[in-house]
Amino acid sequence: QEQLEESGGGSVQTGGSLRLSCASSGYTYSPYCMGWFRQVPGKEREEVAMIYPQETRINYADSVKGRFTISQDNAKNTLYLQMNSLKPEDTAMYYCAAGRTAPACWRSTLNDWGQGTQVTVSS
Repeated sequence: QEQLEESGGGSVQTGGSLRLSCASSGYTYSPYCMGWFRQVPGKEREEVAMIYPQETRINYADSVKGRFTISQDNAKNTLYLQMNSLKPEDTAMYYCAAGRTAPACWRSTLNDWGQGTQVTVSS
């Protein structure tokens, strides 16, 4: 059974950095896409960054471009999100997700989700 587990969240001050990790297990294939989402209570979930290995494509939300970097270590089955120059508006629960197939990714109907890790940025 495919599983995703996030770690690395925490509390930092404005301008600080954090690196989130997403360990995947149970996959006998490489998901077509993997990415990071975030959500604040009462607001819609926001796509932060997505990687499409077979397309060699990476997308970032405009709000994080130039500050966040998504990467993968296939040997460790781990997805990362390096977050620099953090702002209070980055405060959210961050989720890792995977789309098993191209249609799932293109339609943004991702198959697998982690439990989330909280990021809090104080001013």
